[in-house]
Amino acid sequence: MIELKELVDDHGVVGAQLAVLADGEIATVAAGVLNTGTRAPVTPDSLFQIASVTKIWTATLVQELVNEGRLDLDRPVRDVLPGFRPVITSRHLLTHTSGLDGDLFHDTGSGDDAVEKFVARLEDAEQISPPGELWSYCNSGFTVLGRIVEVLRGKPFNTVLKERLATPLGLTVATTYAEGEALHAAVGHVDGQPVTDPGPESDWPAGSALAMSAQDLLAFARMHLATPAFAVMREPQVSLPDFGYRSRWGLGWELHDYSGGLVVGHNGGNKGLSAYLRVAPERGVAVALVASGGRAQAVFDDVVRNLFSDLARVRRSELPLPPADPESVDVARVVGAYRCAGHEVVVTQAEHGRVLVRLDGDEREFVALRDDALIAVEKPHTVLVLVNGLLHFGRAAARI
Repeated sequence: MIELKELVDDHGVVGAQLAVLADGEIATVAAGVLNTGTRAPVTPDSLFQIASVTKIWTATLVQELVNEGRLDLDRPVRDVLPGFRPVITSRHLLTHTSGLDGDLFHDTGSGDDAVEKFVARLEDAEQISPPGELWSYCNSGFTVLGRIVEVLRGKPFNTVLKERLATPLGLTVATTYAEGEALHAAVGHVDGQPVTDPGPESDWPAGSALAMSAQDLLAFARMHLATPAFAVMREPQVSLPDFGYRSRWGLGWELHDYSGGLVVGHNGGNKGLSAYLRVAPERGVAVALVASGGRAQAVFDDVVRNLFSDLARVRRSELPLPPADPESVDVARVVGAYRCAGHEVVVTQAEHGRVLVRLDGDEREFVALRDDALIAVEKPHTVLVLVNGLLHFGRAAARI
């Protein structure tokens, strides 16, 4: 399979599982510990939070309602949620094109009414662009989708997820922090220390708490590949801004054009926890990595570059690098402060035609990648794109 322990050690990861789907079978390897305090080892059955990979589960529950004729993706959300003010559709929410300024993490408790209360607090959420105009990653939109599932099924979101997906597939999942603790799920780690305050869990449909093993995550992916009614979720709906690689979004899935074929997937990250899923539908090959602490992205990059690419006979495009002799940045166009929910970006002029970018407190030098894009000089080579007066880094931030 792969020397996961060596990769985990090299990149300071506390604990991890890697699962691989090929020829219809799933193989798993585990390394490290679940908690540096208890030193309990990670096993193939251990649970890890999958964070925003949960959004594919939420999208699947929505697509089931569409397949049953109970939901029209192109009708206003208020058809199902009469008190919801923004004029957007479920398709907008699934494709992150609602325009909602969406990294909101309200704490509305951990009861069966938490999602309902969360969505009620979105009534006055700002829209940074007209619906359907711009892709901008939106956590809150998936909590709204979870509420739609609750209303049309007449049950709490976590109950529906278990009854319609986890239980039929024979999977062991935790849908709340309390369930995860009872099942000894992995604990997030920051700088090698266990996370003691994971944050609010109210936005379950967006990815706050759902936990499972990597092999169970791939059992879910295998079900997707075997269910023709879910193939529509992998059809492209919208293109992302040009971050230097070609990427689009389907209904819940991110779509990547690798050389050799389409690859779909999703990443997730909660405090000190990481999750990654990639599926090559035409090859029937998939990989899932769940991890705690350290540089999990570097571990996953190694898996994609070697194991996954070889099995699926696909190759990921090279990510952009800073130009050897970049043009000077148009400072009048980019210098300023930008803000969106949960994030602030400040761009100031630097020497030699460069700018300094402070994103959520992390300051680095950027140079011009194109006339509408900046790229970080040092790794990771983050790309920022100017779109319609907004500064886009996965979320669109408005100039203030």
